[in-house]
Amino acid sequence: MDRWLKAALDYTPRWLEYQMRESEQPGCVIAIAHQGRIVLEDAFGHADLSTGEKLTPRHRLRVASHSKSFTAAAVMKLVEEGKLRLDDRAGSHVKGLHRAVAKATMSQLLSHSAGLTRDGDDTGQWQDRRPFLNEDELRAALAEPPVIDANTRFKYSNHGYGLLGLIIEAASGEDYASFVTRAIVKPAGLEETTPDMPLPHGALLARGHSGKLPLGRRVIIPGENSTHALAAATGFVSTARDLVRFFGQLSPHAKKSVLAPESRREMVRKQWRDPQLAVERYYGLGVMSGRIADWEWFGHSGGFQGFITRTLTLPDEDLAISVLTNAADGISHFWLDGVVHILRAFARNGAPERKLASWNGRWWGLWGAIDLVPMGRKVMVATPAMFNPFLDASEITVLAKDRAKITQAIGGGAHGQGVRRVRNKEGEVSEVWFAGSKLLPEAEVAREIRERYENGAARGQPRRLKLASRR
Repeated sequence: MDRWLKAALDYTPRWLEYQMRESEQPGCVIAIAHQGRIVLEDAFGHADLSTGEKLTPRHRLRVASHSKSFTAAAVMKLVEEGKLRLDDRAGSHVKGLHRAVAKATMSQLLSHSAGLTRDGDDTGQWQDRRPFLNEDELRAALAEPPVIDANTRFKYSNHGYGLLGLIIEAASGEDYASFVTRAIVKPAGLEETTPDMPLPHGALLARGHSGKLPLGRRVIIPGENSTHALAAATGFVSTARDLVRFFGQLSPHAKKSVLAPESRREMVRKQWRDPQLAVERYYGLGVMSGRIADWEWFGHSGGFQGFITRTLTLPDEDLAISVLTNAADGISHFWLDGVVHILRAFARNGAPERKLASWNGRWWGLWGAIDLVPMGRKVMVATPAMFNPFLDASEITVLAKDRAKITQAIGGGAHGQGVRRVRNKEGEVSEVWFAGSKLLPEAEVAREIRERYENGAARGQPRRLKLASRR
């Protein structure tokens, strides 16, 4: 493993731990694979706030639309076996479709360009007001005409992937769950992944949670409901570890995969740009793709009642990352972007010189915390409260054991000013003076704030603290 990657993996959990505390999210699991090997796996928070059960990496979560990537892989496996072609019409495998739906090709369904409805005229399944559609209900919906003409734009459709599930059954002669498990899940070495509920006996399931509003508090969303005929679109239950293993195998560069290289190249090839997104993002065959921090990525995300999840692969760096959260307002999208920015910062600047190791740490003041993070020959000043902690970060050049200078900073920062460390009687660093501002360990700043604002306020006036003299 490259030294820069090891340093990035050391900082990533520290940043996520801060993000968890500040955002008050119920739980988060992260896994990172490098060259197919798990190099980071960690869990934060709770699997169930009502019981206090701690979240672990072995808890499974509803990963929703990640299912589409598994379904696309199953289709490509059938193509490799000669049982399907990407230009096959849906109507050649499934009867009773509207004539326009029947004309949709495999490629159009996989790339969300067939013009089909997203979720039908009653989407109550996403509000837990009704069950997900069974096969009869899905077939009835597919007997209705498309919403727009095919091949006019990217238009996401869970119904389209439900139809792909029916096509997989017709072409394979097996039910969807059996085929995708036999042909994709097991050969990929995934031990904690199922196409839908229920889970195997003894498997752990993290509970979903609502957002804080409108109740002002979170409630438990069980997450145990079957998705029935829409499992191919949104049924999967998995772990971050299994997801990075699977998505890493979808890379055209992967040495080991359930699919041939030409199938993987076709899946990740950019086919349709999402026309309304502010950022540039594309859809291929069952996978999204784009660019973060000048790195190309592909992957997928998922939203289920009480769960928001996201996984991506950085093919040129041979890295796969998954961030799973168990709340309706989960911020896995922002956190995964943040992880990529952390990795990119270390890749750009390199592993830290050994003499800078002691400058690594978190320091607090009234305005929050900063992280001193050595990289290469400098120390970066990260802001752990930000989704990209190194955005516009100041840089410090160390001049002596406990003395440094801010050599890069934004115009409103403290460019050119000094940084010094103060040690206690035991020789440990107890204070960091950053451009004239004294920063302390978290517990000391918490004590200061209580003394200054709570204890003083209780007596009707703020209490002035005697500040230690500068040394």
